[in-house]
Amino acid sequence: MCLQVRKDIVELCEELGAIPGLDILAMTTNGIALKRKLPKLKAAGLTHLNISLDTMLDHKFQLLTRRAQGKERVLENIYSAVDMGFHTKVNCVMMRGVNDEELTDFVAMTKEHPIDVRFIEYMPFGGNKWQKKKMMSYIEMIDRIRQDDRFESLAKAYNEPNDTARSYKVEGHEGAVSFITSMSHSFCSSCNRLRVTADGNLKVCLFGNTEVSLRDAIREGNSDEDLATIIQAAVQRKKKAHAGMDELAEMENRPMILIGG
Repeated sequence: MCLQVRKDIVELCEELGAIPGLDILAMTTNGIALKRKLPKLKAAGLTHLNISLDTMLDHKFQLLTRRAQGKERVLENIYSAVDMGFHTKVNCVMMRGVNDEELTDFVAMTKEHPIDVRFIEYMPFGGNKWQKKKMMSYIEMIDRIRQDDRFESLAKAYNEPNDTARSYKVEGHEGAVSFITSMSHSFCSSCNRLRVTADGNLKVCLFGNTEVSLRDAIREGNSDEDLATIIQAAVQRKKKAHAGMDELAEMENRPMILIGG
């Protein structure tokens, strides 16, 4: 969810935060305009922040984000979020030949701060100019990290049963690193994520191009019980595993920016 898109983000968080039994309220953001909103978001009940950052180099930041400036603001806002007590994750899509030389720089962020840096395998989506040669598997990333003497103690950490990321920790580090392994090792059988797009469509799989319009069902007057039945049916149709890398590259799917984190 982008702060620039939802001007009523604080009010929305207040409404969601008031839902009984809701323990975690998370938001994904590029972090550019985050700082001035952090105190209000905290008061509104936001607990977790996922901040996207694929590079810490100025020239690559401009290339990847099409913004001439903003990298320093994103970094500042990451540390501000940590200081304010948000559970903070940094999402980094790792691409061979693009930002892979920064792999250990991101790991270093976890030394003195309780940040979870999540390395995401490069995935094919509409509009992201997918190239198979850019995809680095999480095994390759782990090997590269352990080759650095500072991080040779990188070892598996605890994972919750439905986590979509494989967690690791370097001995003595405050934070952790995680790997989202969608391309090399799918986790479909344990994934319990459902997504509702901004135009009201339910996606039971990030890579699936089948969607169910909850917006239309609501406008047609369906009751909450009817909606529950529609959602349950969609979940039951979910495939055991998503398509392979080459098939995904040929499938039509929304760009990630239109799906949401």
